[in-house]
Amino acid sequence: MVDIAVIMGSESDRAIANRVTGVLDESKYAYDIQVISAHRNPDTLDEYIAGSNAKVFIAIAGLSAALPGVIASKTKKPVIGVPVSAKMMGLDALLSIAQMPPGVPVASVGIDNGANAAHLAIRILDLF
Repeated sequence: MVDIAVIMGSESDRAIANRVTGVLDESKYAYDIQVISAHRNPDTLDEYIAGSNAKVFIAIAGLSAALPGVIASKTKKPVIGVPVSAKMMGLDALLSIAQMPPGVPVASVGIDNGANAAHLAIRILDLF
C-alpha cells in the first residue's frame, strides 16, 4: 500500500524528487516514485493514476508544468505541485501550477521546494 505517489515529469527533476523522498524516508508513510511525462506518456500517466492507491499525489514539473494539473483533472485526491526552476527561474512553472481552473485544485509549494511538498503531504495524511 502506497500513501504518497511522487511523480516527476522527467529524469531531469530527480534532484527535486530526492528532496521529497529525503523527508518521506523519515516519515511513517510509504511512497512510490515514478517518471511519467504528461505530454510524452499520457496513457501511462492515466493508467498509473487510475491504478494507484495513493492518498496524496506530489507532482514535480518544470517548463509548462502541466503534470500537476493533469493529475488533478483525473483524481479527487489531493495533488501537490512542485514547480522546477528549469527556465525563467521557475516562475513559469509556479504560475502554471498556481493558476488552475475552477474545480481542478492543485496545492503549490515554492520553486524547487520538494521538502515542503513532502511535509505538506505528511500533514494531510496526519489528519486521518
